[in-house]
Amino acid sequence: MTNSTVLATMKTKIIYQILKSTFGYDTFRPLQEKCILSVLDKKDTLLIMPTGGGKSLCYQIPALIFSGLTVVISPLISLMKDQVSQLKELGVESEVINSSLSNDEYNTNKMMVQSGQTKLLFVAPETLFKPDILEMLEQCKVDCITIDEAHCISEWGHDFRPDYRRIKDVRLLFPNAAFLAVTATATKRVRHDIISNLMLKEPVELTASFNRDNLFYEVIKKNRPTDQTLDFLEKFKGQSGIIYCFSRKQVDSLTADLNEYGFKALPYHAGLTSEVRTKNQELFIRDDVPIIVATIAFGMGINKPNVRFVIHYDLPKNIESYYQETGRAGRDGLQSQCLLFFNPGDIAKIRYFIDQKTDMLQQRVAIDHLNAMVDFAESRMCRRVPLITYFGEDYAVDNCGQCDNCVNIKEQTVDLTAEAIKFLQCISETEEMFGAVHLINVLRGSQSEKVLNYNHNECRIYGQGSVLSLRQWQNLVRQFIQQRVIDKEEKYGVLSLNKRSYEVLSGKLLFEGYLPEPDKVKSKSKNISRITNYENSLFDELRKKRKELADAKGVPPYVIFSDKSLVEMCQQLPKNKKEFIQVFGVGEQKLKKYGDVFLEIIKNYHN
Repeated sequence: MTNSTVLATMKTKIIYQILKSTFGYDTFRPLQEKCILSVLDKKDTLLIMPTGGGKSLCYQIPALIFSGLTVVISPLISLMKDQVSQLKELGVESEVINSSLSNDEYNTNKMMVQSGQTKLLFVAPETLFKPDILEMLEQCKVDCITIDEAHCISEWGHDFRPDYRRIKDVRLLFPNAAFLAVTATATKRVRHDIISNLMLKEPVELTASFNRDNLFYEVIKKNRPTDQTLDFLEKFKGQSGIIYCFSRKQVDSLTADLNEYGFKALPYHAGLTSEVRTKNQELFIRDDVPIIVATIAFGMGINKPNVRFVIHYDLPKNIESYYQETGRAGRDGLQSQCLLFFNPGDIAKIRYFIDQKTDMLQQRVAIDHLNAMVDFAESRMCRRVPLITYFGEDYAVDNCGQCDNCVNIKEQTVDLTAEAIKFLQCISETEEMFGAVHLINVLRGSQSEKVLNYNHNECRIYGQGSVLSLRQWQNLVRQFIQQRVIDKEEKYGVLSLNKRSYEVLSGKLLFEGYLPEPDKVKSKSKNISRITNYENSLFDELRKKRKELADAKGVPPYVIFSDKSLVEMCQQLPKNKKEFIQVFGVGEQKLKKYGDVFLEIIKNYHN
């Protein structure tokens, strides 16, 4: 056995020991182990892993092995604070430095870093470049620099932040540090931007599956949405959830309605003072209030694992936002629900704001993002297909069993080959030079100026698609693209024929799809009144004790134990500490702190 093999084996053994002893987990999730070993080898690494996939372990475990400091750059003040609370509860020395600290806290945390006691330092990007912080870091041995939410570097991302473009300058100061860039959402173009802007050297690229198989996705027609929301919430009484709205006014109105009907809810939006926002977020995180109604201002950095549902009251602006926001549900791996209300009128609202942009590149990017979001909302194929393939991952499961389209077997596809042929002929007769809007106008016999200028009213196919409405054709075009019957040029949206097009035209390939019909108003959501099969009353007792301990420490309940840990306690009914440490999320520190307390409750429950 070579020295390098022996060393690799030792590293693997060490990281598994830390995984269990510190974090209480027996196994790694996909790609975590590869990423950790890459960082330990001081290789530049890009990790794309979905929300709730376990990105934080990929820099936390190396930080416990490196002799020096690991710096985590994050734009999310709430997440920094949250991670530090959890790490300290596990016995890991970590600190945060950002604009939310008082002068005393700021100086105390700096001293902790300078003393060498701190293993992980969380900083905001604007804080990182303060002269005193750079001077402090230059006096430390920095072994790893992690860039969280790395998609913020790219103008093609959904959350571009100019401050992130400066991070590459840190490379020059710490040439021996490993660079790890992590994000939950990144298309191929955004990944390229991250690598280029951070100047990552021959990076190890790791992309986990974007499939969150514990999430049930559903889209229903928005029709009396307040009533629809109330009906939906009946299935989730007492459980945590987030409802996203487009406007502040809608947030306030819906919050008032929910409270009037007995559902405890708080608002969160930029129109509230920072003190109120912070207070409301804390009450939600600490399980004092189960529901937050919010604009997109809420949620970045929320690490609450027991969010059982996310409702989008209005259409999100892009798939990245939708994916991230729905990803805040079910981070503990337990069954959770994602519901989207869709009304075509929402498209016009978003387009209005896009049209206000003066930068043409930003405008085009926003329109592309919106079109992809509408494709998802109107799709009748498995929801995971447009969602997951958007990020460049192949997904070809016949029936996921975890979305409305797969569960609703009655809405099967029909033969629409005749309609497909008409559209393909229209593309051919107009010489593959136009986008969907113009082609639909030709098919429907429009007298628009553009149609007449190109003499497309003289095409043989002109007017032969007038039986179908504009929206039906728009929906069919999305299906043609999704099923790769036509190609769409990325920059200008020009539609063209491909091999499958000619197979349809020649009769070798049938096209099966659906003609848009009104969505059913009634939700197909699964009734998740309880998380899984376990002793309900024991779970409630354990949850009550968890809340009591958390309040005494001033931390969220999930910092003590996650719902998944409590569920396993109820299922396994450990009788002693040896059995208790086998429970998910129970490491040595938590066994020492809480083992006796929770074992006593379990023992008394069965006496």
